[in-house]
Amino acid sequence: MTYAPKGAPKALLKESSRQIANIIDLNKCMGCQSCTQACKNLWTDRPGTEHMRWMNVTTYPGKGYPKDYESMGGGFEADGTASPGALTNMSDVGDNFQFNHADVYYQGKGQSVHLKPSSALTGEDPQWGYNWDEDQGGGDWPNGYYFYLPRKCYHCTNAPCIDACTHNALFKRDQDGIVVLDQDRCHGDRLCIEACPYKAIYYNPVTEKSEKCVMCFPRVEQGIAPACDRQCPGRTRLAGYMDDEDSDMYKLIVEHKVALPLHPEFGTEPNVYYIPPFDSTRAFAEDGSITDEGRIEISVLEELFGPDVGEVVRKLKAERKKRQNNEPSEIMDLLIGRNFWDRFSELTGDPADLDTFSTAAMSDGSDLG
Repeated sequence: MTYAPKGAPKALLKESSRQIANIIDLNKCMGCQSCTQACKNLWTDRPGTEHMRWMNVTTYPGKGYPKDYESMGGGFEADGTASPGALTNMSDVGDNFQFNHADVYYQGKGQSVHLKPSSALTGEDPQWGYNWDEDQGGGDWPNGYYFYLPRKCYHCTNAPCIDACTHNALFKRDQDGIVVLDQDRCHGDRLCIEACPYKAIYYNPVTEKSEKCVMCFPRVEQGIAPACDRQCPGRTRLAGYMDDEDSDMYKLIVEHKVALPLHPEFGTEPNVYYIPPFDSTRAFAEDGSITDEGRIEISVLEELFGPDVGEVVRKLKAERKKRQNNEPSEIMDLLIGRNFWDRFSELTGDPADLDTFSTAAMSDGSDLG
């Protein structure tokens, strides 16, 4: 739907001629937060957005971001009915820490005071924050493990936020399937936040409206990959359109079937896919010797990616073995991505050539479409 009239059927709001998508390779992500910073600098540097990280990277196992989002409901039941969800609060989404800069830098107190954060909500020592449990992970000694899990809005094909909004402020753009939120229509009811099982929508207390990832649509319109994808130094990202059969992304998702959605049981048909981590660190045996087994149990990955992940991991191991034996493997070649530009298909434009745009464009529905 290019620009939905108020009162349009929800099915119409979910329609699009094309669908943009992503793949993120969790075997390569090193938790550097370059994607987070690229998004933060570009989109959420306005009053009321200090706590927002539309793009975020957290440690798994962990509570995630927003805190405990996996247990807050939303999405759909197996029969297609809406699943009740909870609202996030400011603490869940990272707070907006305040620091005692004046005391440290300007009051002449020397070493008697030190820089420390306080909660914007209580003024006290913070009890939670973004990446509070970074690198803690799980597993039992000596086989502890963790991996990094980048997340953003999934621009779902069956987006529950669109269903939940009573003002039709949310809809898919026809040309790329990006789910956008019209600020003029938003009344700040936050029903969209309750409905989203990934909790990828955030409330701006200054404007009293909700906001979310817009997949850098001004860049996408000009053939430039979203900033989070373009800025990744580890080449973990692929971006493109689901109908582009020649793209590396399409081949990994549709042909080879080694890229999986996060929490498919939510029923939203997300359009960000993941290459699951496999044997990144080998496990120790009881006698202290190093085995050929990985530390991450398949049951842990099944909680994230569903029952198909076991077969995907077996396929990835087999393909890696082929390359180690100097045998050809298209899957490994696609994942290695020696040519940076192959990863972005139609989105290989140069950001230096980007026409000027402003985040104020988000407030006008005609610009969103």
